[in-house]
Amino acid sequence: MKRIIVVGAGPAGMMAAAAAAECGGSVLLLEKMPRVGRKMMITGKGRCNVTSADEIPDIIKNIVGNGRFLNSSLRAFDNVDVMAFFERLGVPLKTERGNRVFPVSDRALDVVDAIVRHLHDQKVEIRTNAAVTELIIEDGRVCGVRLADGTQIEAAAVILATGGASYPATGSTGDGYALARAAGHTVTEIFPALVPLVTSDAWVKDVQGLSLRNVRATLYHAGRKEQDFFGEMLFTHFGVTGPIILQLSRRASELLAAGQEELELRLNLKPALTHEKLRERVERDFATYERKQLRNAMIDLLPKRLIDPVLNAADLSPERSAQQVSAKERERLVHTLQALALRVTGTRPIAEAIVTAGGVATREIDPRTMESKLVKHLYFVGELVDVDAHTGGYNLQAAFSMGHAAGSYSVWNLEGDK
Repeated sequence: MKRIIVVGAGPAGMMAAAAAAECGGSVLLLEKMPRVGRKMMITGKGRCNVTSADEIPDIIKNIVGNGRFLNSSLRAFDNVDVMAFFERLGVPLKTERGNRVFPVSDRALDVVDAIVRHLHDQKVEIRTNAAVTELIIEDGRVCGVRLADGTQIEAAAVILATGGASYPATGSTGDGYALARAAGHTVTEIFPALVPLVTSDAWVKDVQGLSLRNVRATLYHAGRKEQDFFGEMLFTHFGVTGPIILQLSRRASELLAAGQEELELRLNLKPALTHEKLRERVERDFATYERKQLRNAMIDLLPKRLIDPVLNAADLSPERSAQQVSAKERERLVHTLQALALRVTGTRPIAEAIVTAGGVATREIDPRTMESKLVKHLYFVGELVDVDAHTGGYNLQAAFSMGHAAGSYSVWNLEGDK
């Protein structure tokens, strides 16, 4: 039986190994870290958001980096298949707000352990502390790999699932990009996606740790609206993070990488109210607290720590009496409440990003099989490929779909060579 080597034991690699073994392949899974599934352990804040219960068109829409490339592999092994796979392995699942699917136990470890047990049951050989440094390619076909210790291992097919450049402590250090380039593949520029944003506003440090719910964040470039998302966010010592900020960060990263510096984030702190309704609300509060200072008259409207920054942004002294504020000044305050501006100067490093955007160019990969169009029996899957998605289980679904396609076809294509 011809050997299939899978390089990288993350979600895409483990699924590829499982699929190849289930199709009758003799599989060797190589992982450079001391244990498999390191990055998967921290997904979903350690709970592992395995997929989304969305319809397929919505999943593709949320895979913002080359989602259409996954149309074939995603439909061949979709979210229903992923859920059935884990349920079959003894991992009961639940669907939460936003159609996010988690293990009932809320433990990523349970998901990883279940896959590892399945790989053992399928007779997959797993070698840890085994870093691949070179692909062995002859006459346009891959025929093995070379390890860091010089060991050469023959193979009839190789599936690269080495991950991106995010969270290097988990093993994702960008090794696969060099391997892909050496095989003649194009690697598009990588940049951080799903990453916190850095702002230059001094007041942000004063409110670090403050979490906001039900707000709308809108990203502007040179005064033009780029994207907006509604939900939760968090202030930090360097800027902002949280679900809606992470969603915006990919576009911010793109613009910053292109040398664009005029990025602004506007926060609508009261998106449920129209401008008129918010104006009426402010009028009522000021009437109620007319003898109090402004910072105390706003106590029912905003978290206490955010009041002074908002008033300062509206050019209003927090010490002024509420009854002294003119109609024009109240109008300015209402505008600030619905468009509190932050200057975005950068992102946190790619090492802190949840996902790496960019990677092996999709035009050089068969979207049905994940096989290289340049080197026969070489496959690319997971974050190594120029595919990335929003949070919500979409990135793991993409990894599982790509891994399943590569694993299956790596066996079937070899049978076709007989």
